[in-house]
Amino acid sequence: MSLTIHGIPASRAVRPLWAATELGLDFTHVPTTYLGGHTRSPDFLALNPNGHIPVVVDRRPPEQGGEIVVWESMACALYIARHHGRPDGHSITPATVREDAEALRWSFWAVNEAEADALTVLMHRMVMPAERRKPELAVVAEKRLAVPLRVIEQHLQQQQARGESHLAADRFTVADLCAASVLNWARPARELMAAHPLTHDWIRRCIERPAHVAVKALG
Repeated sequence: MSLTIHGIPASRAVRPLWAATELGLDFTHVPTTYLGGHTRSPDFLALNPNGHIPVVVDRRPPEQGGEIVVWESMACALYIARHHGRPDGHSITPATVREDAEALRWSFWAVNEAEADALTVLMHRMVMPAERRKPELAVVAEKRLAVPLRVIEQHLQQQQARGESHLAADRFTVADLCAASVLNWARPARELMAAHPLTHDWIRRCIERPAHVAVKALG
């Protein structure tokens, strides 16, 4: 059985790379970039006809499904956690039905409610060359992000009240990995982060984990 992850950390591929690293898996990283037509080659399109990274290829024995191909970054991270981790209450893998439900809902929530605006903030506050940035787009995105950030801030308050430090449990799980990988893009919005201190602190704790630091160092 072998696991291969196609993509680069400076993309949504950070999610499965981070999950595999958190679990200490022995995997092959194929640093495929989204630039230069690399994801439009016949070989890559045979893996993902959408032409996007990441792609996870999980080669299993025939009785376990043989070669399994997964794309869509959240699906990749959730798949790795569920099928390569142990539900022991210590790793990122959900150990209970509740934890599994939290991982699913916060992952889908992050994509649907926050990802587009968080990416706009990142690009127009930090990543793009200064002369190409449009601060007015970032301002509008930050106003929209205030709504989902209130939701997660309230959830973290509720978690704190029940003695749990993260989204699904009193430990870091794949729920945190998926949601933080999106909301981290919004951190350049300083006023927005200051208005949601629990969320900002939670994001910081997530991205400062050694596994995430190690993945980002891959380039």
